[in-house]
Amino acid sequence: MAKRTDFVYSTQCEPHRIRTKKILKEHPDMRKLIGKNPNTIFAIIGLVTFQVVLAWFVRDKSWWIVVGAAYLLGAFADHALFVMIHECAHHLLFKNRSANRWAGMIANLPQLFPSSISFERYHIKHHSFQGVHELDADLPNRWEAKLINNYFIGKVIWLLFYPLFQTFRISRLKEIKPFDKWVAMNFFLQAAFITAICLLFGTKAILFLLFSFFFSVGLHPLGARWIQEHYLTHNEQETYSYYGVLNTVAFNVGYHNEHHDFPSVPWNKLPEIRKTAPVYYDTLSYHRSWTKLFFRFLFDREISLFSRIVRKERGKVALTDQSIPDVELLQKV
Repeated sequence: MAKRTDFVYSTQCEPHRIRTKKILKEHPDMRKLIGKNPNTIFAIIGLVTFQVVLAWFVRDKSWWIVVGAAYLLGAFADHALFVMIHECAHHLLFKNRSANRWAGMIANLPQLFPSSISFERYHIKHHSFQGVHELDADLPNRWEAKLINNYFIGKVIWLLFYPLFQTFRISRLKEIKPFDKWVAMNFFLQAAFITAICLLFGTKAILFLLFSFFFSVGLHPLGARWIQEHYLTHNEQETYSYYGVLNTVAFNVGYHNEHHDFPSVPWNKLPEIRKTAPVYYDTLSYHRSWTKLFFRFLFDREISLFSRIVRKERGKVALTDQSIPDVELLQKV
C-alpha cells in the first residue's frame, strides 16, 4: 500500500457555510437555539473542584493509584474542562466577553498549562479558515505529518505528546498575536494554582494533574476525538460527528458537524440541531465509538496525519468574520 506523502487538496468551499444556509432556509426556527448558557459555569466549578479533591486524595497514595486515577477519572474531568474552555472561547456562557475569558481561565486551572486564552484565538481561526494551512492550527505541520505519517509507533508518540505537537504549530500561524495582557493573566493564574497545589498537596498531586491532562487529549480513547473531528476516515468527508455514549460526560462535544454549522449554539442544545434537521446529518458519515476509532487510527495504515483536507484559497473558506460575533453572523446568513 502506497502511503500518503501530502494532504488532500480541495478547491471547494468548506462545507459548513453552505449547509447552514440550507438548514436556516428550511428550518428558520433553528435560530431559537442560538444563545448563552450561564449554567455552564456551575459545571466548570464542579469539575475544577473534582480535580482538586482527587489531587488531594492521591497525594500520599502509591504510584499505581495516582496513574490509574488519572487515566480512569482525571482524564474524563480534564477532557470535559477542555470542552468548557471551548464553550468560553465561543463566548457561550455570558454576554460579557471578559466574563467568558475569566470562566475559561478557571476551567484551565487543573490542566496546568496556560492555554485557555490562546485557544480562543487559534480556534476561532479554525472556524473561519478551515483547511487553510497557514491559519488553521488544527492541521498538522507538514514535518509533523511526514514524521508520524501512518506508522503505529509514530501515532502512539503523537497521541502521547499531542499537546506538544500542537504547540509546535503556533510558529506557522503568523497572523495571530501570541501574547497580550490576557495571556499574561492566564500564565499568572496557572503559576499561582500550581504553586498552591505543590505547597498544600505535594508532588504526587501535581503529577496526577499532569497525567490527567496528557491522557485527556492523547493516548486514551478520549484522544480519538481529535481524529474523529476532521481526519478522513470515510472517503473525503471533511468533518465528522460522534454520537456515542461518551457525549454524556463530554458535554456533547461529539456533535462536531452541528457545532461547525451553528457555532453560536451552546453545548446543551447541539443534539436539537440534528433532531430538527436529521436529513442533513443522518446522511453524513459519523462515528459511534471513540474507543473503536482510537484503535483503528493506531493500526490502520490507510489513516495518516496527511488524511486531512487542505485548501489554498482562503477567500472561499470564511465561515465568520473575525469582527462580527457568531450570533450576528448566523442572523445574517
